[in-house]
Amino acid sequence: MEGGTRLGILTMILTMLVFAAQDGISKYLAESYNVMTVVLFRYWFFALFVLLFCARKPGGLRRALRTRNLGLQISRGVLLALEICVMVYAFALLGLVEAHAAFAAYPLIIAALSGPVLGERVCWRRWSAKGVGFIGVLIILRPGLRVFSPEVLVAVLSAVMFALYGLLTRLAARHDSAETSFLYTGLVGGAVMTVIAPAFWQPMATQADWAWMAVLCVTGALGHYLLIQTYALAEASVVQPFAYFQLLFAGLIGIAVFGERPETATLIGAAVILAAGLYTLWRTRLRGGEKPPR
Repeated sequence: MEGGTRLGILTMILTMLVFAAQDGISKYLAESYNVMTVVLFRYWFFALFVLLFCARKPGGLRRALRTRNLGLQISRGVLLALEICVMVYAFALLGLVEAHAAFAAYPLIIAALSGPVLGERVCWRRWSAKGVGFIGVLIILRPGLRVFSPEVLVAVLSAVMFALYGLLTRLAARHDSAETSFLYTGLVGGAVMTVIAPAFWQPMATQADWAWMAVLCVTGALGHYLLIQTYALAEASVVQPFAYFQLLFAGLIGIAVFGERPETATLIGAAVILAAGLYTLWRTRLRGGEKPPR
């Protein structure tokens, strides 16, 4: 393994640790404050980080703002902002372990929708992996075997929304640069939260909560910076499987910090989804590495 690839993998793992810490802080704050208030601060700081990042690129903000599909970029930004609100709400309802276990299905949803949305051909092996992953989701939900918990559907909804965001991002990548998509993600999301959140505004009650909010903003910017560095060091297909470390780190934070005790079925379901997702990523990388016929 080349040094750059190895460093890229380590950076991806560190990125997932930072994102998991961000999830833990979001859960802590969302238990005392409105979700919209928590996400608003995250997006304001994220938008500032995006502006500074793109301004330093060749061509500056003028070049990054050029897009061939403004409607698509706005749709992406709105969808991600709403998805983050749903996911933070899921953290407050379910805890980190169960919320992330259900959310882990999003790569399978992307793979399932890549055919009708992106026109990609999906082989029977990947369809089989999606079926196995769906079984993992059913293990977590356990319909008919217990009193149904509708809160789990909040995390599933978040996974569906994030999968749609991922598909729209891949559509945007056909026409716009990564910097353009990154800029619109921050600006549109920040604008959406600025419009919505004031109706739900709650001021921070203590200095400690203000400090945690500041840490939340810093971890958000740091996580995105590390993710950018990851993709600069190694190919996305190589490092993407290591994104599942966020599930592991978030689970450990949920257990150690918040005293969560996940049920056995939740852990089994998460393991099934994880295995199916890793197989799907492996098949995607294998197909992407195949040489086209002469």
